[in-house]
Amino acid sequence: MSSLLKGPGSTKFADRWPDMQPVVLKLLKQEHVTRDEWQNLFWDVHSVCSWDEKAAVRIQEALRNEILRFISEAQGRVMKHREESALLKAYISEWTKYFTQCDYLPKPFQAMEIEGGNQKPKRKNQDGNRVQLLMLKSWNGSIFVAVREKLLSASMKLLYAERNGEAFDSQLVIGVRQSFVNLSTEVSNKLRIYQENFESSYVEAARDYYASHAPAYLTENGVQNYMKYADQKLWEEDRRATKYLETRKGCNSKQLLMETVVQVLVKDHATTIVAECPRLIANNDVEKLNLMFSLMDRIPGGVDPMLRDLETYIVQSGLDDMKANADIITTDSEKYVEELLALFNRFTEMVVKAFGSDHRFMTSRDKAYKQVVNDTSVFRLDLPSNKARPNAMMKTHPESKCPELLANYCDMLLRKTPLSKKLTSEETEAKLRDVLVVLKYVQNKDVFMRYHKTHLTRRLILETSADSEKEENMVEWLRDVGMPAEYVNKLARMFQDIKVSQDLNTEFKERQRGSSMAEMVNMKVLNAGAWSRSSERVPVSLPMELEDFIPGVEEFYRKKHNGRKLHWHHIMSNGVIVFQNQTGRYDLEVTTYQMAVLFTWNQRPEDSISFESLRLATQLPDPELRRTLWSLIAFPKIKRQVLLCQPPVTNPKEFIEGSLFSINQEFGLVKGGKLQKRGKINLIGRLQLTTEKTKEEDNEGIIALRVLRTQEAIVKILKMRKRMTNAALQTELVEILKNMFIPPKKMIKEQIEWLIEHKYMKRDGSDRNKFIYLA
Repeated sequence: MSSLLKGPGSTKFADRWPDMQPVVLKLLKQEHVTRDEWQNLFWDVHSVCSWDEKAAVRIQEALRNEILRFISEAQGRVMKHREESALLKAYISEWTKYFTQCDYLPKPFQAMEIEGGNQKPKRKNQDGNRVQLLMLKSWNGSIFVAVREKLLSASMKLLYAERNGEAFDSQLVIGVRQSFVNLSTEVSNKLRIYQENFESSYVEAARDYYASHAPAYLTENGVQNYMKYADQKLWEEDRRATKYLETRKGCNSKQLLMETVVQVLVKDHATTIVAECPRLIANNDVEKLNLMFSLMDRIPGGVDPMLRDLETYIVQSGLDDMKANADIITTDSEKYVEELLALFNRFTEMVVKAFGSDHRFMTSRDKAYKQVVNDTSVFRLDLPSNKARPNAMMKTHPESKCPELLANYCDMLLRKTPLSKKLTSEETEAKLRDVLVVLKYVQNKDVFMRYHKTHLTRRLILETSADSEKEENMVEWLRDVGMPAEYVNKLARMFQDIKVSQDLNTEFKERQRGSSMAEMVNMKVLNAGAWSRSSERVPVSLPMELEDFIPGVEEFYRKKHNGRKLHWHHIMSNGVIVFQNQTGRYDLEVTTYQMAVLFTWNQRPEDSISFESLRLATQLPDPELRRTLWSLIAFPKIKRQVLLCQPPVTNPKEFIEGSLFSINQEFGLVKGGKLQKRGKINLIGRLQLTTEKTKEEDNEGIIALRVLRTQEAIVKILKMRKRMTNAALQTELVEILKNMFIPPKKMIKEQIEWLIEHKYMKRDGSDRNKFIYLA
């Protein structure tokens, strides 16, 4: 019968321990304990601790002796194994059973945690369970100390074998790891024993293994095969770490291991690995580049040499391709833009496939491609430097011709051309958006703006747009890519003027109903602020029919818009005249200047007229007359010219006062080798919108506008900041102006000096590199 049925009995430790000891041994040995024995053990411990203040110390000492005796026996069973694998199995078996009892044996002795009778139990985990700590410390101080080195050595040998591809029981290493993890008795650092022993040995073993194997593999197999080897080993070590190392939250064993392995496999050989990068980029070997990237990205700054190699390749390859095709693409904007887009797509595809669209490589692509787009070695546009001082010599500042060629390509897509006719609406839109992609990398966007506006002006005046909806969409797309609002708004106003002019023409023809001239005339009233052409007026003697018609138009407009003044820009005008000779009858599309020249023969079609006489008859300035006559005797798109010249010349500069011009009586339209008796011939070509003088003004105007924009931006920044350093001012200035152009440092310096001179700002008296805004 159990002691519970015998009453309280003795409460002395010496009397009760003989009853407790057999049950303790059974628990340690994992032998069967009856329910009565289990309950009596609880009662005995409680009874002794309740009446004997020193009982807890005595019980703990007795338990220590029993535990140490049991551990000694377990140690004997483990140490009798000489073979390492058998020793590991024996140790793990003994430890597993013992650690299980670390949960069960302390339960009956919980009364020991109460000190002084009615005192409350200590806070949980303050010092840990006494018996459990006793068990762990006893194991740690005896068997573990004796076999620790053997356990580590055997475990690391097993891991060495696994790294060599040999099979073994992985539970042996896992069991050793768990014993190291669970042995710690420190509440603040439960993993100290594991970290100081198993973790450090594991990391050191991995370092030693790869330090001895990696160099030999690299030497024997080369860089490209070594990269595959390193990548495979890193993947293996990652999986192995997940399996064998502690991965609980707050434990960085895996990170420490991978950093060590990366150091040995990658960082120690980084120079040799990245030396292969230029060759792989040149061969477009995206698979190996991707592998190199995945390896080098594991170390700080590892991809920096790859970024430099990519930039160098893109710049060199891009410029080589452009120079190789220079003869074609310098004269054909379509080929030029297609070549630029092909380069961009090729480089982008490489970055996507080889580097996973990593933002650092995308940035390198952008930097390098920007150099290609803005290069001046093949395509250059010479702009005059700013005349900073009245006596300064005029110099030219070379810039990329890319924005001009982009504008020309846009014109080909938006105008009625063979290219635009063979493209669908979707294809045209895709190509226009491709242009915007390239435009993003252009530094002198203001040049593109000027040329694009010139082409748009020509298309709107000649009514040669292939798709008016695409024209207006293009304006909005320019707004979307960050073009200045002021520029985009002016383009939008141009469309508005054309629509208003259409309504104006309709009303005018209604009022002039019955007038054949009114039916033939299509006038366009354009706002000077939006179209902003040169104010230069070119004198010309118009045909009598037009001269007589103009006052009626002016009178109509004056009545409709009181106070507005019309200025006639004949250089932008054009029309259709009927040309008839012995060959046939043809409709000629001509400029106003061509019309003025041809009407000279209206009353004398068989005569020859000298250059001097033509100048007097048309009143055209010498440069414009020469250019107009040349377009009539050497128009490139027709086989039979309208005019003949004697003596023959090779360029308009060879015209002399005595040069004689006459109507070509054999002029006609030839199609498919056959002479046509009827047809329409366009002699306008690219409508002349400026005189020779205003072309120079356009280029100078680009620079003048840049100067103005730079001054405006400097004043705007200082007005907001009040006081700032030179470096900060320049940084913010470039940020504001980058969507139009990148101001050179020389220009910035000149404009700062100009603004200081004109009292918009001043230098700080104590720091010359600091500027102060003057209200």
